[in-house]
Amino acid sequence: MSKIDVILVRSVSDLGAEGDQVKVAAGYARNYLVPQGYAIPVTMANKRHLEALKQRRIEREAREVETMNELGAMLSKLVLSVAVKTNEDQSKMYGSVTTSTITEELKARYEISLDRHKIELEKPIRTLGEHEVTVKLHSKVVVTLKVDVKSSNPVVATNAKE
Repeated sequence: MSKIDVILVRSVSDLGAEGDQVKVAAGYARNYLVPQGYAIPVTMANKRHLEALKQRRIEREAREVETMNELGAMLSKLVLSVAVKTNEDQSKMYGSVTTSTITEELKARYEISLDRHKIELEKPIRTLGEHEVTVKLHSKVVVTLKVDVKSSNPVVATNAKE
């Protein structure tokens, strides 16, 4: 099986980032990467193009880190309230709070769009109260978001025996 070198024009998962020179199977490059516009063959002219791609990637990543730092500063100050259904005495939750729930609440209340995969939960939240959730915005930007899980049922006052 022959391998050839190509320069990635766009990031390809499990292969490399924009501007990387990688060695791949000839058929993969010829049939998929080049026709889809993900890569270009390594030639002298394209090697000069490689430097421009690397510079563009460095500038883009710097902008991404800067915007993610700003978003992270905003998220770390927030306390996201999530209302969930509970039984009458609020001792048991129906359902749980997942990463999807958190992203939907952020979008609805604060107009912040996040990919649910950036929110790290070991397991769904199944208890009322305040929880700290890790949000990995970028490889260099990790923040903690406070999620306050409250009951959507009104508190029922219990009658004391006389």
